[in-house]
Amino acid sequence: MSVHRFNVWGVSGSLTVASEDYLSFAVERLEYWLAAINVAANRFTDESEISRLNHSAGRPMKYSPAFELCLDTAISAYEQTQGACSPTVLPSLLALGYDRDYDEVATDSSIAVRPTRPSLGLDAIQINRAEQTVQLLDGCQLDFGATAKALTCDLVANDVGLTGGVVVEIGGDVALRGEGPDGLWAIAVSDSLEASDHDPRLGLTNAGVATSSRVIRVWQGGGQRLNHIINPFTGGSVDGPYGSASVVAASCVEANAFSTAALVWGEEASYRIAQAGLSARLVRTEGAVDLVGAWPREEQLA
Repeated sequence: MSVHRFNVWGVSGSLTVASEDYLSFAVERLEYWLAAINVAANRFTDESEISRLNHSAGRPMKYSPAFELCLDTAISAYEQTQGACSPTVLPSLLALGYDRDYDEVATDSSIAVRPTRPSLGLDAIQINRAEQTVQLLDGCQLDFGATAKALTCDLVANDVGLTGGVVVEIGGDVALRGEGPDGLWAIAVSDSLEASDHDPRLGLTNAGVATSSRVIRVWQGGGQRLNHIINPFTGGSVDGPYGSASVVAASCVEANAFSTAALVWGEEASYRIAQAGLSARLVRTEGAVDLVGAWPREEQLA
């Protein structure tokens, strides 16, 4: 087994392959997709497609295949979660002060907060497939942050998985294909997204795991404690019973969509996740854990 560690988009990541024989190929596919998704979806870079679209004043913009992939993934996540995981939350993030790299936001003691409003729906995104153009209606701006990391994990894992077992992890989102040297991959699940030796492990293959948390990436603004998980139905930071949500699904994108939505849904999360046929570990703010679906009990994971 070989591991390649990296940092991207303000988070850490790792690429693990079952055999060193194809590590160089795996790294090449990782770098390819990181570059492609960065150009398409990094809202903190002025030259990216998403930034140019967000500042296009409603004019149609030609898009690349990578951007279309990000957009379609975000639309699918929106539809799967009935709007709880939405790509149209950027106006709220900006209004709450998340307008630059998180490290700068977290250390800024003078952030001014503007009023927020519910996010616009998919009707505010006009796509012309024949012309390969997209335009946004007035007031709409996009952020693929909820899905782009997960999509990258899936894309790399899909490519490398044709050669052998692989695990791709970026900022708490994990995609697995094939098996590890000893069979199932052991994936740590942590409420803080920083796994320790004491955290429980799941034995998995050919799956996706994602953890969303409203207790990390937090900042102070307007006398409030804010976080980066936006409730599209109110426009404000999520403030519900759960501090974090971990979901297992067939893909990392699906797991990410439902882990994000779980924090928005609050007490309805267990029912909605079970109805989707998925498994989850929901951690309440006071520390109690709710398990959904086939997620094993904690003592089985020790």
